[in-house]
Amino acid sequence: MGVTLGSGGYRFEVVEGWGKLPDGWTFREVAAVGIDRNDNVFCFTRGDHPVIVFDREGNFLRSWGEGTFKRAHGATIGPDDTLFLTDDGDHTVRKCSLDGKVLLTVGVPGQAAAYQSGEPFNRCTHVAFSPQGEFYVSDGYGNSRVHKYSPDGKLLFSWGEPGCDPGQFNIVHNIVTDKDGWVYVADRENHRIQVFNADGKYETQWNNMHRPCALYMDVTKKDPICYVGELGPGMGVNNECPNLGCRIDIYDKNGERLARLGDICPGEKPGQFIAPHGIALNSHGDIFLGEVSWTIRGQRLNPPRELRSLQKLKRLS
Repeated sequence: MGVTLGSGGYRFEVVEGWGKLPDGWTFREVAAVGIDRNDNVFCFTRGDHPVIVFDREGNFLRSWGEGTFKRAHGATIGPDDTLFLTDDGDHTVRKCSLDGKVLLTVGVPGQAAAYQSGEPFNRCTHVAFSPQGEFYVSDGYGNSRVHKYSPDGKLLFSWGEPGCDPGQFNIVHNIVTDKDGWVYVADRENHRIQVFNADGKYETQWNNMHRPCALYMDVTKKDPICYVGELGPGMGVNNECPNLGCRIDIYDKNGERLARLGDICPGEKPGQFIAPHGIALNSHGDIFLGEVSWTIRGQRLNPPRELRSLQKLKRLS
């Protein structure tokens, strides 16, 4: 058995070497992961092949998206088994079929809204779906907003502004929803997750986390579990400080932490993480974690290099 992480009812085995790429291929880095109803794994990468697809056992199936995407950021499987891909370099969200056909584009390709204008989009980051099929877009790096859209891509309303008070954001990095329609937003540089109702009304927040970056919650379950990937330090002054991020935390829907996965220090050994950026679970409860192995690791490793950008953690209990 490999390295085991977690505690109590949340224990996982690190599966080394999962995901068999064709000869000569690399991920560069995996910004996000989506998993369809057949447990096929869609990796949204920043390499030469933007979308790389594997079956549950890690066998390569296909790739697509070459020439379409500028900078991969978010991937979410829609309720109709399509894939919504958020491109923060192109300021767009694209709804795609699972074989790569673009069905809908939201945003103007290559054209950013004015910085912090609140208008969609300026480096949008992720997508989540309401129980009714509407979708939310977190926006993002150059805005401090959440936008809600009808299923056909019509903007319904937006909320949020820069700041650190309730309902304000400092890098809206990720977003998920639950079966009751609550909206959970990773307010990364405010080190918290904020919770809103379906109309954007602030309800509460979860604290005591470090730069929440990756989020996953199963919208179909009555009492869902939230998986949070935390980034490590972003400043040179505390870059080597242990116990600051670089881990996966598991919460119930009320914000109580149930388990923590990972070491107190970042690293390349099994069971350590560098930069958890995208996360998804399959039907067996296995975790698939995408790491931005160049963007962040280049700050910590000299010389920067392409490392383990996709990890599988097999559910044990």
